[in-house]
Amino acid sequence: MNKGMLFFIPALILGLLMTLSSCDDPYPLEATPYGEPDRRGSWSQIDQQIDRPYDWRQIVQDSEFQLGESVPDSSLGEMGSSGYDPYREMFGTYPRIDGSTVALPMALEFARQHLELSDVKSESFVRFQTTHNAYAELITGNPIEGSLYSSYPWRIKGDNKEFFLDPDHPVDIILATEPSDEELALARENNVALLKEPVCWDAFVFITHKDNPVKSLTVEQIRKIYTGEITNWKSSGGQDKEITAYQREKNSGSQTAMENLVMQGEQMAEPPMVIPVLEMSKMVEAIAEEYQNDSASIGYTYKYYIDELYKNENIKILQINGIEPSNENIRGKAYPFTVNYYGVIRDTDRDKTGGKFLDWILSQEGQRCVAQVGYIPLKD
Repeated sequence: MNKGMLFFIPALILGLLMTLSSCDDPYPLEATPYGEPDRRGSWSQIDQQIDRPYDWRQIVQDSEFQLGESVPDSSLGEMGSSGYDPYREMFGTYPRIDGSTVALPMALEFARQHLELSDVKSESFVRFQTTHNAYAELITGNPIEGSLYSSYPWRIKGDNKEFFLDPDHPVDIILATEPSDEELALARENNVALLKEPVCWDAFVFITHKDNPVKSLTVEQIRKIYTGEITNWKSSGGQDKEITAYQREKNSGSQTAMENLVMQGEQMAEPPMVIPVLEMSKMVEAIAEEYQNDSASIGYTYKYYIDELYKNENIKILQINGIEPSNENIRGKAYPFTVNYYGVIRDTDRDKTGGKFLDWILSQEGQRCVAQVGYIPLKD
């Protein structure tokens, strides 16, 4: 084979790959921040495909919540060179929704139901920033620095058009865990009263490695582990192993629940007694692997998160006071750490888009949509 042919073959392969790439995505991620996939924010904390249930049904009929007019926008024209015309999708009566990672599938379902978006389009449309950023943007009414919306519009992948939504449109409603003291203080500083209504049930759970022989802890034992009074599993019926107690960073949804629901004013120990982790997924991974390194760890999260969004076969959920977090025990509040997820709006928006959409979530139709994606609804 001559030298010309040796050069030609790899050049041909490279050309074909570039052609296929450009056909697949007119705005490739390598060339521009507008490309897909965008797996930042809450999406970075999920390792499962969030598909529709096998028995998924269209529940919402003739929705009053719709996106506004789609108009060509020449300011977006330089994003791609594929010949696709970029369009600006205006917000109409459909709210801009943000929230906690654990509530992201709920927003996906709402987009499917009201906007009749495909799963692919729903995933490009729904972008959650995790709990603290969501609260901050709801309270201030503006994208905060470094957030997903502070620098560029987000994109809905269409069949023949690319739609972009304005990043400056304020958050109308968030689906989130309860606010922290600092988030409530931020609301006071901005003279914003928050209106929050529970939209579903869940359980705040404690997890350990599956090989840890301990099956149940009491509420008091949990508190003593996290104050540093209990440091060895032997005192709780386990092996003679030092406890590695993980906790989340301040203002994360699970850390707020830990402080308010579990500790109830008792001071949590400082490192190295506990090891803070910045992402919920990292806590799950640490606990799944830690036991093999001759230590036994414990951490906390939400049941829906590890059941549906980030699964790991090497962890197990501990019973609390001998009670497992079954749906029945959660709804009946027999499980000690039963929680809600909330729809949260600015109080002044009761009669605006956010308030109207919150009313819909709490309606019978809205609760059926909540239940369809695996959450425990407030109402049957």
